[in-house]
Amino acid sequence: MKLESYVLGAWRAGGGEGAALRDASTGEVVAHASADGFDFAAILEHARRVGGPALRALGFRERAAALRALGKHLLEHRDEFYAVSYRTGATRADSWVDIDGGIGTLLSFAGKGARELPDGHVFLDGEVEGLSKRGSFVGQHICTPLVGAALHINAFNFPVWGMLEKLAPAVLAGMPVIVKPATATAYLAERVVRRIVAGGFLPPGSVQLICGGVGDLFEHLGCQDVVSFTGSASTALRLRSHPVVMRNAVRFIAETDSLNSSILGPDAAPGTPEFDLYVREVAREMTAKAGQKCTAIRKALVPTPYADEVVAALQAELAKVVVGDPRAEGVRMGPLASLAQRREVLARIEELRHEADLVSGDPAAVQPVGADRERGAFVPPVLLRCRDAARAHAVHAVEAFGPVATVLGYHFLEEAVALARRGEGSLAGSVFTADDEAAARLVLGLAPYHGRVLVVNRHCAQESTGHGSPLAPLVHGGPGRAGGGEEMGGIRGLMHYMQRTAVQGSPDTLAAVGGRWVRGGTQRDPGRHPFRKPFHELAIGDTFNSAEREVTIADIEAFAALSGDRFYAHMSETEAARNPLFGGRVAHGYFLIAAAAGLFVDPDYGPVLGNYGLDNLRFVKPAKPGDRIRVRLTCKQKSLRADKGWGEVRWDTEITNQDGDTVAAYDVLTMVSVHAMPDQGR
Repeated sequence: MKLESYVLGAWRAGGGEGAALRDASTGEVVAHASADGFDFAAILEHARRVGGPALRALGFRERAAALRALGKHLLEHRDEFYAVSYRTGATRADSWVDIDGGIGTLLSFAGKGARELPDGHVFLDGEVEGLSKRGSFVGQHICTPLVGAALHINAFNFPVWGMLEKLAPAVLAGMPVIVKPATATAYLAERVVRRIVAGGFLPPGSVQLICGGVGDLFEHLGCQDVVSFTGSASTALRLRSHPVVMRNAVRFIAETDSLNSSILGPDAAPGTPEFDLYVREVAREMTAKAGQKCTAIRKALVPTPYADEVVAALQAELAKVVVGDPRAEGVRMGPLASLAQRREVLARIEELRHEADLVSGDPAAVQPVGADRERGAFVPPVLLRCRDAARAHAVHAVEAFGPVATVLGYHFLEEAVALARRGEGSLAGSVFTADDEAAARLVLGLAPYHGRVLVVNRHCAQESTGHGSPLAPLVHGGPGRAGGGEEMGGIRGLMHYMQRTAVQGSPDTLAAVGGRWVRGGTQRDPGRHPFRKPFHELAIGDTFNSAEREVTIADIEAFAALSGDRFYAHMSETEAARNPLFGGRVAHGYFLIAAAAGLFVDPDYGPVLGNYGLDNLRFVKPAKPGDRIRVRLTCKQKSLRADKGWGEVRWDTEITNQDGDTVAAYDVLTMVSVHAMPDQGR
């Protein structure tokens, strides 16, 4: 079979025979891949001129809905993907991480987009900044999608997850994607993209796929394009330093080599739950995906007095691992992705053995179940022990990208941190301890050199996702050797595909740009109480000004009796006078909020279906008995929930006193029907 690429709106085969892609267990040729003869400049322009405008025509919520539909569609085809995944050397458990994990990440971004992003096309970054005394000149940071294309160059080890975890935030941001999977496992990525295209959930031009090389594509990149790369540090350096990338300041996100450490705490002696958890986690990280994970544990840092027990426990755990063809019954670890990868890993093991002793797993003696050891890319779990961690070099610099880890001893916490830092930048680190003080010291020591730090103890272990599991809401990436980039991180992940711009102007101008009313802007007379208007009739700036209400001693004492809040500042004039903030009795802040609701709420049945909370509540000035309060309620922002028949409306709310001073300010959040309601004579 010859793999096809999906470019320029059609499936096309490249010229020539192309590279042979082989089954990792049997050596059988699965497919050939070539992108020879493609017009890469045209592929980029197709993304920019067709995919980009179509995606940007959709709002954030519409893109989120498309991703959700796509994710559900892909879930229906998991069995098809699993069958192909076995050929990459992945076991069923490995494939679950790659396939279900990838689809789950896609759905996670869809959910975040639906919950956390506005209904429109502009993301507001932070609050309005006051730039003038009277408030007529203000500033706001906005984020808008870049108008280029996102080139995603993915690694061989996670052909599904690696593709979808990059695709989801890019599409949600409004940027079309060109997927370039690693050639060795491109046949699995191609199968998934076929389902993506056939589903028709994304606009034309949103996703293209290149199976093979990228030719002269880099020559045509511009300042609005983004390159996201996962792979070796040497390749990242070559691509990042491409003259066009440098000249046009093309955004370049890199996730590269990483020597990740896991530290066993001094309190986690043999026999403790943390010791047992640590041993299981190191063994799991060594064998999951045959150790072909950028987050896998490469250095097991343990207190020197426990080193012999850790090694013995790991030897026993690894002895249970059955290596072979992942389609064979009982196999727990499959082969590496290719014979070339096997040669690479074996060479790195030999480098490590100059400084560390082999204590488990002889590569020359591996006997894979259901497969030929010569034709398949098999390597057993290899455990090494380094007895002089401080003087060693290779164990801190050489990564064997396979089922390989080295045990190193440390004497005190600062030494453990120093040994972990010698990796010069890591994607993930982990700590196993029940001592929270030690955990805090280790986390703060590791943080500057790590993108993510996991702390495991007996209390969270059951629900912990483990050392090597990047999660959609959290950033994935790391400094230094790890590439210096970030991926995912929830809404943070979208920012790689958007431009942050500082906009300065009047409150009304900023409201027009961002779709959110700004204090100091025009307040519109809605003609009737705004709570009588259905969602589509409400306009940003519609304002209701209430009548006044006097705050009385009776109000304060009644609220105290009802709520049980008898704080002295509300109940005793003498004690309240001693408080430098008040100088006398004051009303409860929450009474003021309740009284304000009584001033602005329209009580009759109408379009407002419910109040679901307050945001940004601040009590600015105390209200005392005799003060008269009133409320201004302004329609600040609207987000339609079309599938639910209602929309979210955010109301800028301000309580003022008889002198016009602000007493409290906050946002009221309501659900408002899109349908008109009976007017009941109003």
